[in-house]
Amino acid sequence: MALLTLHWSLDGIIILSSLIIAAYLFVTRKFNYWSKRGVKELAPTPFVGNFMDCLLSKKSAPQFLKDLYNYGRDLSLLGFYIFDKPYLLIRDPELIKHVLVKDFDYFPDRYSCADEKDDRLGYANVFMMKNPRWKSLRQKLTPFFTPGKLKKMFDIMLAVTDDLGKHLGSLHLEGEGKVIEFKDICGNFTTDMIGSTAFGLKVGSLENPKAPFRECGRKIFDYDFHRSMEFLIIFFIPGLVKYLKPKFFGKKATNFLRSVFWDVIEQRVDSDQKRNDLIDLLIEMREKYKNDESLKDYKFDGDDLVSQAAIFYIGGSETSATTMSFTLYELALNLDVQKTLRVEIHDALVKTGGKITYDMITTLPYLNMVISETLRKYPSIAYLDRVTLADYKVPNSDLVLEKGTPIFISIMGSHYDPRYFPNPEKYDPLRFTEEAKRARPSFVYLPFGEGPRVCIGMRLGLMQSKLGVVQVLKDYEVSPCEKTETPVTLDPKAIVTTALGGLYLNVRKTTTAAG
Repeated sequence: MALLTLHWSLDGIIILSSLIIAAYLFVTRKFNYWSKRGVKELAPTPFVGNFMDCLLSKKSAPQFLKDLYNYGRDLSLLGFYIFDKPYLLIRDPELIKHVLVKDFDYFPDRYSCADEKDDRLGYANVFMMKNPRWKSLRQKLTPFFTPGKLKKMFDIMLAVTDDLGKHLGSLHLEGEGKVIEFKDICGNFTTDMIGSTAFGLKVGSLENPKAPFRECGRKIFDYDFHRSMEFLIIFFIPGLVKYLKPKFFGKKATNFLRSVFWDVIEQRVDSDQKRNDLIDLLIEMREKYKNDESLKDYKFDGDDLVSQAAIFYIGGSETSATTMSFTLYELALNLDVQKTLRVEIHDALVKTGGKITYDMITTLPYLNMVISETLRKYPSIAYLDRVTLADYKVPNSDLVLEKGTPIFISIMGSHYDPRYFPNPEKYDPLRFTEEAKRARPSFVYLPFGEGPRVCIGMRLGLMQSKLGVVQVLKDYEVSPCEKTETPVTLDPKAIVTTALGGLYLNVRKTTTAAG
C-alpha cells in the first residue's frame, strides 16, 4: 500500500502536482504588486517575470527597457517583474528629475552591485560604490576630471591622435579607398588614449591590435553567454551575486588589471616621477588617506585603490570608442552632415595654422551637435538604475515606494520618444541647436546621466571621441559599403550599446579641402 493511495505511481503524481502548485503559488505571490498600488504593470510570466528574452539572450537589457518605455506610452510609471520581484520604470521627466536630483538622498545608490568580498575591483570602484562612501570617494577623484586638468593633458591626447592619423595613412586609402571595420579601430584608439592620459602607458593598440591591454578590454566586453549572464546578474538581479559570484570585469581581466595596475603604481612610486595623471592621484590618495577611517570598509590601498584605475580604463575606452564609431557610421550614411562637419573642421584648421587645439575641439558648434545626436541615438549606457533607501512618497501621488524598490530609467526610450525628438530614427544634428535645446523639457536627454552621479569622466570621454572624429574627417571620407548594415543591429547580449558584428565602412583619402 502506498502513502496516500493504493498505488505508488498515483502517490507520485499527487506529490509532484502539489509541489508544482506550491512552487507556482510561491513565485506568483507578488504578482499584482503594482496593480494593487494603482500602477499599470506588464503581465508577468511565472518563474521568469518579464525577463525571459534577456535571460535567453534574445534581447539586450537596454532594448528590453526601451520596449517597456514604449509599452507604457502616456504613463508616468510602469511596473514590471524580474523573476518574482517588482521593479519600476519611470517615464515622466519631472519624476526623473526628483529621483536624480531633487530627492537624491532617497536614491543615491545604483541597484546594481558586485560582490563585496570576492570582487573588490567590481564592488569598490566609484561607479558601483554605495553611499556615503561613494560621495567621499567621488569628491577625492573629481580633481582629475576638471577642465583645467583636461587642458593640461591635451598634448598627450594629441600625440595619440597623431598615431591614429599615422595608422590610417599606413592603410593606403587613396583612390577608391578600402573597407575598414571601424568599431575595432576606434577601440584601439581610445585604449591607447586612456592608457596614455590616465596611466602613463604606451599601450600600442593601433600598432598591435592584440596588445595585452586591448585584449583585456575585449575580454571584458566579449558578450558570450557567460559574460552576458554576469552582467545581467550584477545589474538586474544583484540578489544572486553572493551565490553565483559573477565578476564585474570577468575573471581573466580582473587578474590582468590587478596585476598590471598595481605594477604601474609601484613603479611610479619607485621612480619618483610625476605625470599629473590618474596614477599620481591614486598614489597621493593612498598616502593622504591611509589612516582615514571615515570610509569604514574601504581602504586607499590594494584592490580598493586599483578598482578606480580599472573602472576608468574600461569606462574611458569602451564608451568613447562606441560614440566615435557610431558617429562615423552615421556620417557615412548622411553625407550632407559629413560635408558640413568637414567644412567646419577645415575652416577651423585654417585659423589655427593646421593644428588641432583644445579651444578648437571644445568650441566647434556643429561638431558638438553631431556628437550630441550620436549620443541620442546610441547612448553608451542606455539606462539608469537606482534603489530606494527609504520609503518614498511619489510627488503629486498617493503612491509610496517601499524601501529597496529597484528603479529604472530608459535613456534610450526617452531619446527615441517622438514627443521630444520628432522622427527619432532620423539622424539630425540640428536637434541640438541652442534654440532646439531650450524648447525641450529637461531630463529627456541623459547620455551621461544627471545629478550628483552624472558620469565623472564625461569631459574626457567627449574629448576623446571628438579628437578621433576630427582626425578621421579632416583627411578622409567615410561612406557605406556592401557590408554596412542599415539599420545597424545592436548586440542582444550586450549590457552597453554596441553593434553586432562591427561597423564596416569604406574609407578613402580626400583630395580637396572640402572633401
